[in-house]
Amino acid sequence: MAKEFHSVPKDNKNKKNAGKSAKKDTVPVNKSGGKAKMEKWSKGKGLDKLNNLVLFDKATYGKLCEEVPNYRLTITPAVVSEQLKTRSSLARAALQELLSKGLTQLVSKHRAQVIYTRKTKGGVAPAVGEEA
Repeated sequence: MAKEFHSVPKDNKNKKNAGKSAKKDTVPVNKSGGKAKMEKWSKGKGLDKLNNLVLFDKATYGKLCEEVPNYRLTITPAVVSEQLKTRSSLARAALQELLSKGLTQLVSKHRAQVIYTRKTKGGVAPAVGEEA
């Protein structure tokens, strides 16, 4: 004679909770009347503070004189600041110095934005959108 075994769940609470959680998902969050839960605001994503140089050290100044005049097409204070990890004010002053040394060429000067380009062998670099 073979005995038949029937599996009986040990805890019936799981079945009851499963039904309740399904109901909670279908009930809208904003109930009219009664105590409504306030939405929690996220703290937002915090950005890491940049620790950029205020003055040039020898290594960074050497990198400025060697690499920056060879950048392709546009050289702006933002690009120099990002590449050399310096402050924007230092990058602006450095680009003015490179211009005075004749290593770069001014393309456009505006109150808020100054754009330089590298000095070419022919002396005049083609403007943006023109072909040489």
